[in-house]
Amino acid sequence: MVVPTSPAPAPSPRVIDVTTLDGTDRRILVALDRDPRATVAQLAMDLGLARGTVHSRLEKLAGDGTLRLNSTRLDPARVGLSMRALVTASVEQSEFDGMVEDVSRIPEVVECLGISGDSDLMIQIAARDADHVYDITQRIMSCRGIRRTSTSIVLRELLAYRTEHLLR
Repeated sequence: MVVPTSPAPAPSPRVIDVTTLDGTDRRILVALDRDPRATVAQLAMDLGLARGTVHSRLEKLAGDGTLRLNSTRLDPARVGLSMRALVTASVEQSEFDGMVEDVSRIPEVVECLGISGDSDLMIQIAARDADHVYDITQRIMSCRGIRRTSTSIVLRELLAYRTEHLLR
């Protein structure tokens, strides 16, 4: 007699637990947050660690997704896109995958987050001016599954994206 078994549970998405970072990892990350262009040799010297240790830790942190790509530090204003806006969007759930693919093809979209609440997405865009914001939001509206959007212009960055305090 064959006893039915329940299917294996789907693996959950990998979540980085900050507690898995040891003191050395944290010191390296704080140093990199202060100077993202620091070399392995410079980090080793500043932190009193062996170059091999710093190199292997950086490889591990990059490999597991703890370290983001360096390009996240680019100031869009330096490439002519000085206006930022936050676009919230409601999405037809059955079109979600296609929508993500379409939104990813819009070069002015710098970030897209799935959120809870009245909207499904928070999309950050970089634009030249208000007319460009309008053009970008029209392209977002034409993406598969987008039902409705609402746009807010960023007037001033009051607190820049920061992570160093999370490591203390």
